[in-house]
Amino acid sequence: MSEPLLQVRNLRKLFPIRRGVFGKTVGHVHAVDGVSLDVGRQRSLGLVGESGCGKTTVARSILRLIEPTSGEIVFDGEDVMAMSKSGLRRKRREMQMIFQDPYGSLNPRLTIGDMLVEPMLVHEIADKAGAQDIAVALLERVGLESEHMQSYPHQFSGGQRQRIGIARSLALNPKLIVCDEPVSALDVSVQAQVLNLLMDLQEERGMAYLFIAHDLSVVAHFCHDIAVMYLGEIVEMGSVEAVYKNPLHPYTQALLSAIPPDEPGEEKHRIILEGDPPSPMDPSSAARFVQRFPTHAAAFTDGEIELREVSADHFVRCAHLDVLKELAAKGEAAWQHA
Repeated sequence: MSEPLLQVRNLRKLFPIRRGVFGKTVGHVHAVDGVSLDVGRQRSLGLVGESGCGKTTVARSILRLIEPTSGEIVFDGEDVMAMSKSGLRRKRREMQMIFQDPYGSLNPRLTIGDMLVEPMLVHEIADKAGAQDIAVALLERVGLESEHMQSYPHQFSGGQRQRIGIARSLALNPKLIVCDEPVSALDVSVQAQVLNLLMDLQEERGMAYLFIAHDLSVVAHFCHDIAVMYLGEIVEMGSVEAVYKNPLHPYTQALLSAIPPDEPGEEKHRIILEGDPPSPMDPSSAARFVQRFPTHAAAFTDGEIELREVSADHFVRCAHLDVLKELAAKGEAAWQHA
């Protein structure tokens, strides 16, 4: 098996909490708390979880748009954390990002043509005439017209703006694109068009995706692998097939229960998490699981909580894997169907 394109180990990002006149640090928000993940070459990893769990912070930390507190990031065999500003600038040609807000991520003062041409000139991919030709080809590939080169962002719909964002991310021919909920702000019909476009581009160009989402049905359609985040940690990860077929962590089960049924009229039992959400200021411990999942307390107490191997392509965070398996077997019929 080839080495993954992206390897992240024990990534942490703490944000200080300051109070008082002098801004004294009184604690830290553990936004990302020891995340480890791999993104394979020409594969898509879906990073899922509820709002505020740290998905976007992971993405921005990997690209060093914000500086991680600690951890290891290896991209295509190179240590990203050890790179100088100039080295990181060169490496970012190979790591691009599609942002969640298709309007806020576009400069309203620049034409679409200028947005696409500028990065190619900065990174010396082509001269101005060549960059113009590449920009036109990119627009046409994402379903827009060459005439749109002279238009401004406010003249486009949300779906068109997201296509412009995709074209911009492709301008430097990257190996990895981080997609931060790229379809969450779009209508369902437009979502399908954008997702299919991304899949076609991956097949054509051999790119890898780190795909951030909260809609697990989208991840099932788009991704090869999945990592489930809860309060800054990965609690379950593996191939989409393995995790969806046999979800063991109660948080993963709750997320999957929220997917609408496949057939009209079919009923599914929705799992409502009744425990209290722990504070993100508290470091990882058994308490952050026991408070939220009291019926699964035995799986997280009296032992070291870590990612444990269920199978070659499936891992789950707990202290006692046998307890999670037993509870999942008892509750499988209940959460899948009413």
